[in-house]
Amino acid sequence: MSLMVVSMACVGFFLLEGPWPHVGGQDKPFLSAWPGTVVSEGQHVTLQCRSHLGFNEFSLSKEDGMPVPELYNRIFRNSFLMGPVTPAHAGTYRCCSSHPHSPTGWSAPSNPVVIMVTGVHRKPSLLAHPGPLVKSGETVILQCWSDVRFERFLLHREGITEDPLRLVGQLHDAGSQVNYSMGPMTPALAGTYRCFGSVTHLPYELSAPSDPLDIVVVGLYGKPSLSAQPGPTVQAGENVTLSCSSRSLFDIYHLSREAEAGELRLTAVLRVNGTFQANFPLGPVTHGGNYRCFGSFRALPHAWSDPSDPLPVSVTGNSRHLHVLIGTSVVIIPFAILLFFLLHRWCANKKNAVVMDQEPAGNRTVNREDSDEQDPQEVTYAQLNHCVFTQRKITRPSQRPKTPPTDTSV
Repeated sequence: MSLMVVSMACVGFFLLEGPWPHVGGQDKPFLSAWPGTVVSEGQHVTLQCRSHLGFNEFSLSKEDGMPVPELYNRIFRNSFLMGPVTPAHAGTYRCCSSHPHSPTGWSAPSNPVVIMVTGVHRKPSLLAHPGPLVKSGETVILQCWSDVRFERFLLHREGITEDPLRLVGQLHDAGSQVNYSMGPMTPALAGTYRCFGSVTHLPYELSAPSDPLDIVVVGLYGKPSLSAQPGPTVQAGENVTLSCSSRSLFDIYHLSREAEAGELRLTAVLRVNGTFQANFPLGPVTHGGNYRCFGSFRALPHAWSDPSDPLPVSVTGNSRHLHVLIGTSVVIIPFAILLFFLLHRWCANKKNAVVMDQEPAGNRTVNREDSDEQDPQEVTYAQLNHCVFTQRKITRPSQRPKTPPTDTSV
């Protein structure tokens, strides 16, 4: 049976629904997508068609976009694994289940399921104003922006099977953006969010997802306490440990520094004094700041306690000069080693050249007449060059004593 015939049978069901009142809208199958309707390009998605009457044979049809050849002339059982998906798979799907009591043999069409394929355009950016930590009952603005001129944006929360929230983008010369006000904040709204962009003529072909943004609701439990060991004043380059503790049964502690994105996370440990504590080792420290910690439970990772009182950590000593000194040493030491090596090579070559240029020792004698000394003497000569200082002893040849000539004349 061709896809066209099946689709016509599904549509024709409505024309014959009057004489078949027992096959009403409540008997149409239910179509779902797992793990979700937003699928990355190259991944797989499972389409499952379930009938209230227990029929497990069904057909699939795609209502818009490019045709999908693997759906043609196919009868499926229970589910259909589709992929690796491409932009051609993006679109709206429905299913019809087999129905022996229907004149066409098929049920009414199911609910529509829109499959959106991501990765077609480069990713946008997602920010939270004034920040991702939102006090219970307050409002946060999620801003999705891109240098691509997207007419549509989608906002999606991980772990939710519902369709993403569709938002109209605001175009400008530098690209596009959209602001979404979310609140009053509750644990049900907290979670990990991503956004996507799309253009009007291809609404189901989305950009790559933005980087994840964790929206956390704070202020649901009592605040923990934060202390520093050995103390909040630290020498530049030394270590410090920040301890977060509470008598509440928190599973996780979170440590954050003001005006800094991200946080450190550690598991709480029960101490002998009955408190639950986590020790955050920091160092070597170079910059101070105000720190706070929060407590949370594993079952609700995005629902945190009130923040602890701020703990100012100050760093003494000029850490900037320390960095400059370390950086300079890293440059100078290898240069000095190289210079010493080159100088040593140059001196060795110089010495060899001097030795080779000298005459043989047998031809080198020094004669000196000294009327006051008659015995052979050793004369010490110093040979000096830039690299080597050597001494040589040269023995003067014996000389006969000078005597006046004998006058033989009469």
